[in-house]
Formats: sequence, C-alpha cells, structure tokens
Amino acid sequence: MQTPTSRFRRWRAFITLTVTAFATAGGLWCDAIAATHAVRSRFTTIDLKTCKVVKRHADGNTWNCTGLRGYPVQYAEGDLRAFVSFGPDPAKRRAAQQTLGAFNTIFESTGRRATVEWRFRRIAGADRPYATIMRLFTSRDGGKGEVLVVTRVTVTEACHMAYIDAKATPDAMALARSAADEMTAQWSCSSAPKVLGATGKSPM
Repeated sequence: MQTPTSRFRRWRAFITLTVTAFATAGGLWCDAIAATHAVRSRFTTIDLKTCKVVKRHADGNTWNCTGLRGYPVQYAEGDLRAFVSFGPDPAKRRAAQQTLGAFNTIFESTGRRATVEWRFRRIAGADRPYATIMRLFTSRDGGKGEVLVVTRVTVTEACHMAYIDAKATPDAMALARSAADEMTAQWSCSSAPKVLGATGKSPM
C-alpha cells in the first residue's frame, strides 16, 4: 500500500522528468530555429564581360550584373569613381548615387573582375541578404589605399552604412562583417555613412 509520502515522491519524479523533456525539446527547437536563421556569407563576382551595358556616357558606363537571386547588382563609373547598388530597381536606391570622395574603383590594378560579399540569413528556404561588403581601391594626390564599403541591402533599400580603411585597421574584414551584422537592423538610409576603425593610410 502506497503512503502519501511515496505517492508524492512518484509524482515529483514524474513532473521532473516531464519538465526536463519539454526543456530539452524546447532547446532543440530553438537550436534548429537559430541554425535556420544563422548568418552566412556568399560571394558573387562583378565581371564586366558578363554584365549588360544599360547606359553609356562620356566618363563611364552603367552595367547590370548578376548578384544573388532576386538581388541584381548595378555598377556604374563616373568621374573616376565607382557607384554600386543592389536589389530590385538598384538604380532607384541611394547607393546608386553614393561613392567615396577619393578617386576609386572596385577593380584591382588593371583587372575587370571584383567580388561582392553578401551577408544573409536562410529563412523559409530562401536567402535573405541584409548587407554587402566590397573593397574599393582608392587614390588621391599620389597616395593609394583600400577601403571596405558596407552597404545595407533589402528588397526596398540599398545605402552605404560604413567605410573602413583596410590598410590602417587590423582585421578590417572582421570589423566590416560585424558592422554589417550589428548595424543593419537599426540603420536609416537617410543617415550619413560612418567611418569605423583606424584611418590615415587609405584616401577616403
């Protein structure tokens, strides 16, 4: 015959096992959601041989290039500077009018291929980018440098968020990725881009 004390102990053991099971299942579910939404990088190339010229003008052209699915890339040259925009209708985004004050190009030396790093999350089976990182090669008064440009990207916006002197800042790419991951959610495209990290080695 069970005493009240023994019945209490059995119920307490049952409740403990049940709570533990739910906690474990909940933890696994949260881990699965986190893995699904994990931040990732993907790389695409701007290769002018495969891009389509959409406008010609005296000091440079405008090209449409392939990016991530649903997020084309527009690249333009003008006044010895580069303008890169992303997403649906890239010509209408603020990034299409943004560049550095120093002369710049996305191409190293005489090459005509450049890399775009996309920061994105995998959500509901689709890649959802929220930022890009590109390296611009800059020059002014004989000085040359490299600047990382971090751009906010959504289906309705593309705009510069941050500039990083890649020659002056240790582990500049890690800083660029952190900026992309941490600044995007609260960033307003009406804001002026921020200069992050050390400066002084690359014209900006």
